[in-house]
Amino acid sequence: MNDVFKRLGTDFLSAIIFLCLYLATDNIVLATSAAIAGAIGQVIYFRITGRPLNFMTWASLALVIVLGTATILSKDPRFVLAKPAIAHFAIGTIMLRRGWMLRYMPSIAVETIPDAINFAGYAWAALMFALGAGTIAVAMTGDLKLWALYVSVVAVGAKVLAFALQYIAFRVLIINRIRAGRAAAS
Repeated sequence: MNDVFKRLGTDFLSAIIFLCLYLATDNIVLATSAAIAGAIGQVIYFRITGRPLNFMTWASLALVIVLGTATILSKDPRFVLAKPAIAHFAIGTIMLRRGWMLRYMPSIAVETIPDAINFAGYAWAALMFALGAGTIAVAMTGDLKLWALYVSVVAVGAKVLAFALQYIAFRVLIINRIRAGRAAAS
């Protein structure tokens, strides 16, 4: 579990830096500049320590630099606030691939409910697109506190709730299909 929180902290470091500095100073240029510097510093640190840099790390750095520069030039935080939406749309697009979830499922689930797993994969894609649209809608208000609430509570809560519902649904489906198979065999 610590690894999950470490990964989340790493993935959202520039957003955390931006949010903390902006809330503390109300200075959009300072907060955005620090977020850009943090993202660049993170990539440099990964390179020095030999940690692998995947596509998402480079894409995130590019987004921080491009959207951060737009924020600094316009002095409008909405550009930086829209960044998580782009990530949601990208992930949602990847999740549109049929069967993407199968590799993450235990073999009993893959053997018993592959149709439900495929359906859930598309449902996750829809959730990512909805969260991305919500992020843009909230970012357009320019209200940083509302955005922070949405990104940290609503978006994360929706994913946790979806995971819990999927877990329960998959367990019920697997148990019911196993029982039906046994009854049919008797």
